[in-house]
Amino acid sequence: MVGEDVSAVHPFIAHAPGELTAAFVVPLVSLAYLFTVDWRLTLITLVPVALAVAMVPLMMTPARLREQEEFDAAMGRIASSVVEFVQGIAVVKVFGGGERAHRAFRTAVGDFVSSFYRMVRGLSGIAAGVQLALSPPFVLLVVLIGGAVLVTSGGMAPADLLPFLLLGLGLTAPVAALGHGFDDLQAARRAAGRIAEVAAVPALPEPARPVAPRGHRVELRDVRFGYDEGHEVLRGIDVVLEPGTVTAVVGPSGSGKSTLVQLLPRFFDPTHGSVRLGGVDLRELDGRQLYATVSFVFQDVRLLRASVADNIALAVPDAGLDDVVRAARQANIHDRILELPRGYDTVLGADATFSGGEAQRISIARALLADTPVLVLDEATAFADPQTERAVRHALATPAGDRTVLVIAHRLETVADADTVVVLEDGAVVERGSPAELLARDGRFAAFWQSCLKRDDHANATGDSNAPLQVSR
Repeated sequence: MVGEDVSAVHPFIAHAPGELTAAFVVPLVSLAYLFTVDWRLTLITLVPVALAVAMVPLMMTPARLREQEEFDAAMGRIASSVVEFVQGIAVVKVFGGGERAHRAFRTAVGDFVSSFYRMVRGLSGIAAGVQLALSPPFVLLVVLIGGAVLVTSGGMAPADLLPFLLLGLGLTAPVAALGHGFDDLQAARRAAGRIAEVAAVPALPEPARPVAPRGHRVELRDVRFGYDEGHEVLRGIDVVLEPGTVTAVVGPSGSGKSTLVQLLPRFFDPTHGSVRLGGVDLRELDGRQLYATVSFVFQDVRLLRASVADNIALAVPDAGLDDVVRAARQANIHDRILELPRGYDTVLGADATFSGGEAQRISIARALLADTPVLVLDEATAFADPQTERAVRHALATPAGDRTVLVIAHRLETVADADTVVVLEDGAVVERGSPAELLARDGRFAAFWQSCLKRDDHANATGDSNAPLQVSR
């Protein structure tokens, strides 16, 4: 929407008013003057304009509009196929899918060409008629025929024909301007419609009278949620996160772990049940209060084009450099920052870039500096080496006090340090308890534990000490 539709609306808003004003003012003044010379020949001179205007609605019939919408959709498919191919180029190359990717692009181009031809065929005859009606030879022919009739009949002096020959051509300028800008006008109209659709999507409602949480106990009560109607990703989740404890969530891919943690920052509201913080439903909390109480570190990290210090101090803009450095040390990223061209003043994206693991450590430092009473980690150390993960676990444990921590776990070390483990499968809680209790039950968690041990043994045998222990499928 921002990249395409706003650009399509821009010319109509920024340039069309001035251009249309210039196109209309001079012809209207000329028209007023010609009426004072001879109103009959003035009306005859307007015949080409009337013909052109009469053909314009033919360009806006339902069939023509449908063809233009198909053209836009085909253009969008080309853009999507290009972006998909470029972003997935590594996977495409590794798995030999280059031919299939190019075939998808060629298919999108073929659809675009077909849509373009259909649109052109529908508009070409009408556009040719409009151009012919507004062409100088046709306008002069109409003026000469009408003037000759009036002069020979004695209704007009021959000298009065001259202004019409000079100014008559200018009367077509407004219609010509509308004709030249018709495509822009139609594109702007369609783009504005798509922008309106996006703008009309309701935001999650904010409470009229926010309620302050009492403490930072987190409760999920019979939570159900689905991205699509009729398909639930989470089914009846009941979990309590006590202050001063670490709760690890484990489970196979697609079990709903990431969806679960995304309910805590209220990226979505549950379709049933409630998520409560300090005894208050998140829907009754002010957004600022929520984010001042809960901080998040996600696996997919986004760093700003700003200094390293500003990136770490994102949640605490007035933090001093000493506090920023302390958080960076706890996240095991301080030494790497000192290697940058300007240290903590280095602008990311301009002076330097970070790897995935380094970006995660910046994100972790950001959360540690925020020092909120509730911390949510969604595979936050997925790209970290064991040394970094141990440093992060130590940083989280040392100052926590009564901090409530929820972590999506994928390493045995993280799970072993947790007070409570929640095992998800197909969107439901199948096991919960301490690591020792769940191992004693010899159920799903025990199977997960054994699969991680085997993976750990394989990593040690192959010399890959940094290999992450992923949850078994």
